[in-house]
Amino acid sequence: MTAQGFSLFDTIIGRCGVAWSDLGLVGVQLPEASPGAAWARLRKRFPEAAEADPPAEIELIIGRIRDLLSGGRDDLSDVPLALEGQPAFNQRVYEIARAIRPGQTSTYGEVARAMGEPGAARAVGKALGENPWPIVVPCHRVLAASGGMGGFSANGGTNTKARLLTIERARTSETPTLFDLEFSVAPPRGV
Repeated sequence: MTAQGFSLFDTIIGRCGVAWSDLGLVGVQLPEASPGAAWARLRKRFPEAAEADPPAEIELIIGRIRDLLSGGRDDLSDVPLALEGQPAFNQRVYEIARAIRPGQTSTYGEVARAMGEPGAARAVGKALGENPWPIVVPCHRVLAASGGMGGFSANGGTNTKARLLTIERARTSETPTLFDLEFSVAPPRGV
C-alpha cells in the first residue's frame, strides 16, 4: 500500500505519527528514543509519502489516539485501515486484536484459538510484531500465557507495552493493583 501523506503529533507518551492513503491509515508510529527519530522512521517506512497536514478525517483519528493515550476508553475499532498487502493470516489476527477493549487483555494462545488455529500462538506473536498500526490494532493488549508481557516491537519494548497497559488500567495478573484497591475500598466516614 502506498501512503500519500504522514504527520507527527504529540501525545502524553511522546511524539507519534500516522501515515494515510485514500483507503485509511497505512501505518501508525509510536514514539522513538530521540527527537526526530519518529519522523525518520516514518520516512523510512513510507518513502513515497509527503509530510503534510492531515485531512479532517485523519485529524479526528489523531484526536482519538491522543485521547486513548491519555486514559480514554475509545477502542478505535472503527478506524479504517488500508489492509492491502497484509497477509490473510495477519489480517485475521488484527481483526481479533481490534476486538480487545481498552483495559482488557488476551493472550497469544487465546487469539490463536479465536481464529480456530489453537497451535498458532507463535504465528500470532509474529503477526502482532509486524503490526503496522500499533494502538489502533492494540497488539499491546496481547500477553504471554503466563501473564508476562511477551514481546513488543516498538521502541522501549515491553516497558512501553507495560506503560500502555497502565494508562488503560489493564489487569495483567490476578494480583490486585493500586487501581483495584483504589476502587474497591470505601472512603473513610466523614469525608
